Amino acid sequence: MPLTEPSDDRLHEAAVAADPRGGADGVVDDHTDSPDSALPDSMPPEPTASDSTVPDSTVSDSTVSDSSVPEVSETTLPEPTLPEPTLPEPVRQRIVTLTAAALPGLPADELPAPLRRVAKFAPNRRARLGGGAIATQLAGDPLFRQRVTSRILTEAGDLGAAVVDGVVPAAADPVEVAALAYLVRPPGWRDQVEAAGAAVQADVDSAVVAELVRSAEQRVARAEHDRAVAKVEADKLRDELARVREELGQLREEARTLSRSLRETQGRERKATEMLATEKGRAARAANDHDAELRRLRAKLAEAETVAGAARHTAKEARSVDDARLWLLLETIGRASAGLRRELALDPVDWLPADSVAEAYAEGPTGATTSRARDTDDPARLDELLALPRAHLVVDGYNVTKRGFGEMSLEQQRKRLIAGLGGLAAQTGDEVTVVFDGAERMHGLPPTPRGVRVLFSRKGETADELIRRLVRAEPRGRPIVVVSSDREVADGVRRHGAYPLGADSLLRRLARS
Repeated sequence: MPLTEPSDDRLHEAAVAADPRGGADGVVDDHTDSPDSALPDSMPPEPTASDSTVPDSTVSDSTVSDSSVPEVSETTLPEPTLPEPTLPEPVRQRIVTLTAAALPGLPADELPAPLRRVAKFAPNRRARLGGGAIATQLAGDPLFRQRVTSRILTEAGDLGAAVVDGVVPAAADPVEVAALAYLVRPPGWRDQVEAAGAAVQADVDSAVVAELVRSAEQRVARAEHDRAVAKVEADKLRDELARVREELGQLREEARTLSRSLRETQGRERKATEMLATEKGRAARAANDHDAELRRLRAKLAEAETVAGAARHTAKEARSVDDARLWLLLETIGRASAGLRRELALDPVDWLPADSVAEAYAEGPTGATTSRARDTDDPARLDELLALPRAHLVVDGYNVTKRGFGEMSLEQQRKRLIAGLGGLAAQTGDEVTVVFDGAERMHGLPPTPRGVRVLFSRKGETADELIRRLVRAEPRGRPIVVVSSDREVADGVRRHGAYPLGADSLLRRLARS
């Protein structure tokens, strides 16, 4: 329910009757207020009824009646408006907290303009960030204070009703009572605020005294502890002194024993010196004998080196004879092969055995080229095989690509493998054939690199069968290298004399390139 302030209405009527400067409408000039009316701790002064901008129609006739407001005679004027009391910090914080909690419950048109944005803050930020604006509106807008107080009293329950009636329970929190009294402002509310300040100060003083007593007790306990520790340390020092004296006696006895041992050691040292001189003479004679033996051994070593040099020369001559025989044999074989080629009238051909398999059993979108280049010298197993004369490299295409870069599409896999094989063919000059499954699913390929033949198996035939056909078509004795990690393919081509290698060997070779 809305609260009224009869005292403010009486002050307003008395001010209009007493001040001749008041206008016809009964408004008192607010520029006559004293600057001392400012509220400490960021709380503005409480305005009089004349300062309020709320029209007289906002005060209900049911809340303020002629019977509730005593008549003010010209001889009994009320005391002048008092400044706001100095609020203790806990009371001020409690007032702001209560008001901030009640802001969201007020309609937007009943909120002062400065507080409409504050009412939208989160509950934990409303009192912290909008405290100054809330305090200003509480002191400067009585109507806003009445509206907020109505909601706060509803939440306060019995304690709020007791504060309105002026009967405060003895067990109530003085800070809570003072905050409610400041908002409701019943008769004697200033005394309640001052009593709350005195209670808060008494609590602070009690806490300070308790802290001093506790500090003194701690110092006494610490002094007792230090005294006990000092006593224990003194006992330890006395025990340590007795032990040191006992050890000193033992050390003196040990010093006397060591002195006797030193004299005995010095005597033994003199005897050892004499024995050392004797042994030095013997060692000198042994060194002379050793030098003579070393000279004799060096002479024997020089003789042995002479004999070894003669043996090396003889072996070199024998190896030269063997090399000559081997060269003559190779020259004879070369000339015999040349004569046989002339005898059989074999001309150089552009056709290779793999071309017959490609024409008969596969469909290739592009033609194959057979360029040759110089061999490269590489110690890897694949390079060793490719370095053999007229080697033929056959690659199981998808078996290699899915193992090396399976995350790509099939088209990208084919392009990457064919490009790498093109570089390998250019380096080694060997014949390179790569076989893929499924020519019926292909719509054409980009031009293949020079020296690389690209084949696709026919419908109903796999790339493994096509690879075996390529191996069987080659003549016996020609080095054929088949790259595939398929065990069946490796076993099948091995029976026909080919060299099977895993897909990883080719992938590492292409990675080096």
